[in-house]
Amino acid sequence: MNQTIRTRFAPSPTGFLHVGGLRTALFKYLFAKKHGGAFILRIDDTDRERFVEEATDHILESLKWLGLEWDEGPVVGGPYAPYEQSKRFDLYQDYARKLQASAALYPCWCSPQRLQELRERAASNKKAYKYDRYCLDNPQDLHKPHVLRFRIPETPKAVGWDDAVRGRVEVKAEDLDDFVAVKSDGWPTYHFSSIVDDETMKITHVIRGDEWVASTPKHLLVYAAFNWQPPVYAHVPTILGPDGKHKLSKRDNAKSALEYRDLGYLPEALINYLASLGFNDGSTKEIYSREELIEAFSLDKIAKSGAVFDEKRLLWMNGHYIRGLDLEALYENVDGFWPEASKVYGEAYKKEVLGLVQERLKYFSELPELTGFFFEDLPLNPELITTHKQLKKYDPAQLKEYLQLVLASLSESSFELDDLSARLNNLLEQTSEKPAVLFSLIRIATSQAPASPPLAETISVLSKDVTLRRLANQISAL
Repeated sequence: MNQTIRTRFAPSPTGFLHVGGLRTALFKYLFAKKHGGAFILRIDDTDRERFVEEATDHILESLKWLGLEWDEGPVVGGPYAPYEQSKRFDLYQDYARKLQASAALYPCWCSPQRLQELRERAASNKKAYKYDRYCLDNPQDLHKPHVLRFRIPETPKAVGWDDAVRGRVEVKAEDLDDFVAVKSDGWPTYHFSSIVDDETMKITHVIRGDEWVASTPKHLLVYAAFNWQPPVYAHVPTILGPDGKHKLSKRDNAKSALEYRDLGYLPEALINYLASLGFNDGSTKEIYSREELIEAFSLDKIAKSGAVFDEKRLLWMNGHYIRGLDLEALYENVDGFWPEASKVYGEAYKKEVLGLVQERLKYFSELPELTGFFFEDLPLNPELITTHKQLKKYDPAQLKEYLQLVLASLSESSFELDDLSARLNNLLEQTSEKPAVLFSLIRIATSQAPASPPLAETISVLSKDVTLRRLANQISAL
């Protein structure tokens, strides 16, 4: 490629940035970086009716958290500023006048009621709706409110393009409708403004979701009306819900980028996972660094079919990245996720606790649930014993006797890890019980949790005083 590659991510601030938009932004970013090009952020905020005030800040914060830094756009500026469509009104007006002069745009005064009647008539005749060009032959007073429609040319008979993902795509020109390019308030629709912006910002590749395939012929015709060279189009497959049949949505528990951040996901894990949705470099490799993703990425390696969003796989991947952190880095990342009771404990103790739960931690907001018992005595929960697969078979008196033996043995312990391990193994021999019975009983008594890190390590960190007190409390409860 001889030209400088320029991709753009142009979200509309009508809501928060979710998984589908994030994946598309990532693909644009990877492609630009792979070819030494520029990744541009543009805010397409001309839809003032659905505009959400805080959405733009959410978009910027989401991209920054993921490390998808833009080369040009809001905040950082660039040679084609401004990068917010709401600040480019005069530019759109200028280009609309040019197309009016060439008769590619014409005014339309039709009321919503008339247009609805046309739609209903088409539906009753089982035909696709098309505007009937009534206003093209019946001009009215230009001072009256009107929209500007783009006139679909009589030729060519088909509009086609070589899609970088889907291959050759063609649509009959007769199936296209004279769409609204400029609304009655003077603001352009997406079909007009995005073309003007992509051309004036020198965008070379438009990578977007395949829901835009149907709009691409319109966009190509606008390019032709201006006598401009269109960019390369690449339409990426939809991210599907768990059933693999419909587009991922909020009802599938789809989250925004910052919701993942606030739950304690690592940006590297989310980037890695999103890259795997619909893209495969032909290997069985699952974990990639950002540099490896940039090196491996190619538009021709994007799948044509939709990819199913698998929350469990994302959890696994995030856990993998958490386990790969050294303790200092992990400690920095979990700041703000500790349980309230941990505030009175020092850094050294919290790092000991963190080292024990790191293997089980899938995302940081699990930390209070996994570590709460290290910082306070939790209420005794008899159901942990009465519903336990092994322990529910035992008479409480027998369990009490076991715990008394444990208490007596651990009272003599130095609480060094080796000594604790030896004593716990001796207790297994003394009681002739399996670890699933005796160790589960000790674990519940000392943590009030059905699962915990390795038992000897857990009670060693808890300390002798705390462990003996909790054993005694459980004995009293039995």
